[in-house]
Amino acid sequence: MGEVQRYKDLIGQRVAAGKLDELAVDMLKAAAANNGSWSGLWSGVLDRLRELPPGTRRLLADGFAAAYHSDLAGPVSQENALTLLGVVAHGLPQDWLAAQRLEKLGELGRQHSFWSGSHHEALAEAELAAGRPLAPAVVAAFRRSALETYQDETLHRTAKKLTHPALNVGEEWAERALADAGGDPDWHALLAHAATATAARPSPKWDKRATELADALGPDRVRVTVLPWLALVGRPRTFPLLHGDYESHLSEAYDPYNANALRGLAWLLALLPPHPDTARALGTLIDTSLRKVAGLGPRNPKVANAGVNALARMEGEAALAELARLATRVTYKATGKLIDAALESRATALGLTREEIEELAVPTYGLTEVGRTELRLGENTALVEVTGGKALLGWRSATGKAVKSAPAAVKRDHPEELKELKASVRDIDKMLSAQSERLDRQFLADRTWAYGAWRERYLDHPLVGTLARRLLWTVDGRTVGHADGSLRTLTDEPVTEGGEVRLWHPVGHDPAEIVAWRDWLERHRITQPFKQAHREVYLLTDAERATGTYSNRFAGHVLRQHQFNSLAAIRGWRNKLRLAVDDEAPPATRELPRWGLRAEYWIEGDGGERFEEITESGSFLRLRTDQVRFYPIDAPQNWAHCCGGEYRMERRGGVGRVDPLPLADIPALVLSEVLRDVDLFVGVASVGNDPTWQDGGPGGRFRAYWSGYGFGELGQSAETRRALLERLIPRLAIADRCVIEGRFLHVKGERHTYKIHLGSGNILMTPNDQYLCIVPKAGGGTPQTGYLPYEGDRMLRVILSKAMLLAEDTRITDPTILSQL
Repeated sequence: MGEVQRYKDLIGQRVAAGKLDELAVDMLKAAAANNGSWSGLWSGVLDRLRELPPGTRRLLADGFAAAYHSDLAGPVSQENALTLLGVVAHGLPQDWLAAQRLEKLGELGRQHSFWSGSHHEALAEAELAAGRPLAPAVVAAFRRSALETYQDETLHRTAKKLTHPALNVGEEWAERALADAGGDPDWHALLAHAATATAARPSPKWDKRATELADALGPDRVRVTVLPWLALVGRPRTFPLLHGDYESHLSEAYDPYNANALRGLAWLLALLPPHPDTARALGTLIDTSLRKVAGLGPRNPKVANAGVNALARMEGEAALAELARLATRVTYKATGKLIDAALESRATALGLTREEIEELAVPTYGLTEVGRTELRLGENTALVEVTGGKALLGWRSATGKAVKSAPAAVKRDHPEELKELKASVRDIDKMLSAQSERLDRQFLADRTWAYGAWRERYLDHPLVGTLARRLLWTVDGRTVGHADGSLRTLTDEPVTEGGEVRLWHPVGHDPAEIVAWRDWLERHRITQPFKQAHREVYLLTDAERATGTYSNRFAGHVLRQHQFNSLAAIRGWRNKLRLAVDDEAPPATRELPRWGLRAEYWIEGDGGERFEEITESGSFLRLRTDQVRFYPIDAPQNWAHCCGGEYRMERRGGVGRVDPLPLADIPALVLSEVLRDVDLFVGVASVGNDPTWQDGGPGGRFRAYWSGYGFGELGQSAETRRALLERLIPRLAIADRCVIEGRFLHVKGERHTYKIHLGSGNILMTPNDQYLCIVPKAGGGTPQTGYLPYEGDRMLRVILSKAMLLAEDTRITDPTILSQL
């Protein structure tokens, strides 16, 4: 503070003595002393300069200009001289260093933001005073900077003056919007109003103004113009921004000023007449906004929340369908709560339960029978058919001949119908995935349905029926499946009526009966949307009877934290990312209201001895796993340090410690499903199934674990895979080269014999069990193996693909693989 006051006093002294050249030098020294940041008390020094008479400031400006051109001036001192010049020259007619100022502003346009203490607004004000508008990229930088927390009021004042363009350039959707708006003042007014959406939800005043602006342009015109903008959200920036080593995520984050405008556009769309395209576009915007970016997390939850708010305010089937779809897919907690609240509100208004509203919300998407529809367009016919988990669009010409793509006459005469057909096919694919996930969660929900309602909402529903007809159900206690046009028993006896319906689960059924139903599905060539007849059953082990209240079955594993976190959220578990900080977190938990239970999976962060194995944002890359426990659902929460240590239960409201429940008292279905979830987490997220980790990862720390997991005893899911492969392999073209022994599928090639582990997919080859690293392609297609009894087992696809490749190892051309052979 003493140094700041000294410079304030020095200003008065130098001015009184007429030593303005020396004052210019003094101010440059002050800038060097504060590292170019005039924030806090230092801003008072600039205030003193601003208060000087115009004549004095003109002479001082001459001094700063001379200092800028001095041979001794380096880049930093030149930047300081330019800033100080902008401060003292405000309101003066002369335009000092205009070219240099413009160059510096151009540099600012390539930054995401800057700190207000640098007082770059002085440069902007000088440019505006000269009658020249700032470049759009520079305007964007000032707006972004003004939106950051704790910025100086002078920066806010300057940013408010920058009203053109209406949106920040640099994002494809915003530049498209500006181009579409052209010189129309009504469109610019609408975009400017959208950018004022800074609250959690719109006020009546905001809605009124938005409605007036939309009415002036025409609601339909607004919809057909705005929706294509939303389709461009999330695309790569049109020009890159400079960023620091730990700010790479900024290139994928939404521009914060434009993000406000996106919120406003979402709110605006809810005020227009409802339309299926609007609901579809808002659903996509929510998905895009919640897509995770390394170092950032979800791209922009606030925009996603605005999309949910808009869907909740819209009438019609399409908006409700999007909410129901999102309820099964969204894992971000805050947005999920908004979706839940919206669905609960709709359910209450209609006098239904939350489950019923989700069932009734599924649209038919134009399907006129289960999984199929035909639409005549002129002399041609479009066919939409659901096959497995995909919708396919096919065509027949006027002569009835099947053609691969839309005929030219359809493209010419029916463009809107064709566009809607293609959109419906995409919608069906997304909804099928969401409904498959919802049905897979019904085991623990323990739902029952009246037979008539169940047929309407499930078996005979044009879309959901494509899933329900591939599952097994119990009707009044009898297990049934759908084949040859009707429900049938194991002996193919038709079932045409009933009272109570449940989703069938293998727990409690005789193994012989389960095998018989697997044969039935195979005989009828039914591929289930997820494991049901082949579902793993996790029974209590002797070790768990001995421990009594906890299971160590999935302890001691090393998991990729972010992959585990995503899987847990999809399966309905709550989890908190472990950060390498002094903080505590509860275990991963899944609440089971139907059973009054809470399941816990105890985990801790692993960042290495020096905590160097963490992300830019400070989260651990990996976790170590421990016990699985069960508590009453209302028991106090357990907590442990994120970096590891003992879990302990918090005491709240006078409630003391609650003991974990004996595993023997947990219903068999609950125990099996919870352990199945945990097995899934380990099977997918374990570093042991990464084929590139044969060296044990960083410093070889995980070599023993990787080897033990990658080639060790099979877990329950791998045992199920083994049983399926025993039935499947004899039907393959490579059957004579394959044999299953113990934990491995043995494949005889021309160069070597290979052993593929049935749990991890890792490979050993002759001689001497040499390791062979083959990294499967991301999202690789299903190998041509013929009939499979269920979908969704990625590791099964990996093993089959590797087997087919290695059975013909003389045809391998990949140089990385060949170098190991």
